[in-house]
Amino acid sequence: MERWLGKYSEVLYALMRLVVGVLFACHGAQKLFGVFGGQSLSSDPLVVTAGVIEFIGGGLVALGLWAGYAAFVASGEMAVAYFKAHASGGFWPIVNKGELAVLYCFVFLYIASKGSGGLSVDALTKKRHF
Repeated sequence: MERWLGKYSEVLYALMRLVVGVLFACHGAQKLFGVFGGQSLSSDPLVVTAGVIEFIGGGLVALGLWAGYAAFVASGEMAVAYFKAHASGGFWPIVNKGELAVLYCFVFLYIASKGSGGLSVDALTKKRHF
């Protein structure tokens, strides 16, 4: 497969980063603004903090603006979310309904290791000479 898809790896990485970032920002919007079927939980400071990380961090990852830093913070948030909200429900994430938190945690860890990529706001700003 790498032989055929390898030449598109930069575009596919940017697409993955965009989709993951937008979906994560939507989780934050649910918590902060009560949109997308969510309920605004602005009375709980921990939920507000999570919402801000998700909304802003997801946006930064989607745009490719400081995506490595934003993804690192988001990965940590998802690890904390897993252990705070899911791990007590059993060992397996599929059983304790924590598979999305685990998946986000490791996808963001990968993005943190790779950075924004060539198709990103970061790449655009590096090419400009003032």
